[in-house]
Amino acid sequence: DMHFMLQKEVVERMVAQPSTPAYGRLSVMLQYHLAMEYLITVPPEAFDPAPKVESAFVRCVPHITKPFVADDVTLFAKLVLAAFGQRRKTIRNTLKDFLSDEDFTQLNIDSQLRAENLSVKDFVNISNYISHKT
Repeated sequence: DMHFMLQKEVVERMVAQPSTPAYGRLSVMLQYHLAMEYLITVPPEAFDPAPKVESAFVRCVPHITKPFVADDVTLFAKLVLAAFGQRRKTIRNTLKDFLSDEDFTQLNIDSQLRAENLSVKDFVNISNYISHKT
């Protein structure tokens, strides 16, 4: 496993869960490959000179067996990039090059959601659906 001390806001993004403000592309891509755990916050006073930001430790453990396996990791990465490319748009708009309205129905995913509302599992399911569809 790996331990890193980074700026607290970065660690929060790394470990963020769906439907939270910190959840994004970084969260999805890291959590696909690694189990992430926020360990501790390190206050500025722990350093000399004290920085203007808080730090945090994160633990990253590579999955021995991935909980969700994308059949095409390159497609998965492109899909996540497209979904989070325009954060305030719905996935119906950000993923229009990949999915039709009928595809969303087949996947049982509300096309009015935003990328931040989809889990890693959802992104893997969409990716696998697209790779099997073509």
